[in-house]
Amino acid sequence: MSAFAFPPPPQPSVAVAGSSARFPVHRIYCIGLNYADHVREFGRDPARAPPVFFMKPADAVVENGAAVPYPPATANFHYEIELVVALARGGRDVAAQDALGLVFGYAAGNDLTRRDLQSAAKERGEPWDTSKGFDFSAPVGAIRPVSAGHVTSGRIWLSVNGGVRQESDIRHMLWDVPQIIAALSRLYELRPGDLIFTGTPAGIGAIKPGDILEGGVEGLEVLRNTIAPAARAEAT
Repeated sequence: MSAFAFPPPPQPSVAVAGSSARFPVHRIYCIGLNYADHVREFGRDPARAPPVFFMKPADAVVENGAAVPYPPATANFHYEIELVVALARGGRDVAAQDALGLVFGYAAGNDLTRRDLQSAAKERGEPWDTSKGFDFSAPVGAIRPVSAGHVTSGRIWLSVNGGVRQESDIRHMLWDVPQIIAALSRLYELRPGDLIFTGTPAGIGAIKPGDILEGGVEGLEVLRNTIAPAARAEAT
């Protein structure tokens, strides 16, 4: 048995609906520009701006109901409600017709974004890491096991302080879940425990400390989080 130089951090995990068991998170993959209305929101043509992939660290997950501290280094902090796919099996070069066989279940998630850092990165042709992959950037609701059915359509929505800001239908995704899994498996070896955020519809916007976020996907647990003041740095 290996000895570690110091105790390893806890395993990131997400609740499973109707169970005391938890889903261990391996990696978090995300897809951007996967709704035509969201692509147009950025002033781009959906036919010329195909979906793109990026990642968040596994320990960016936030429990449903938890407070999210306003992150550092931003003055333009945004919400993005999304359908999240959780994988029970992995593989490489998975055919689209076989992709749903990898799925453990589905949840609602929020791809929190430092929009000003993303805009600067886009302008300079740099990666999106600092704008997407920061601490507490991936709230996820309880995962509904696939035994309750696959999610191929249904309302997706988000409200801030009771006012609806985003509203669409899962069927409007440019790439559906099988296409996303197949495309990812050509870039990475997918593993059990992977989460896939599948993109957000139009209506993105800024949030501030004190805001209450509620969002969901039809048939899944509603995701609720509050935005807390920025965390204070500890004295050294």
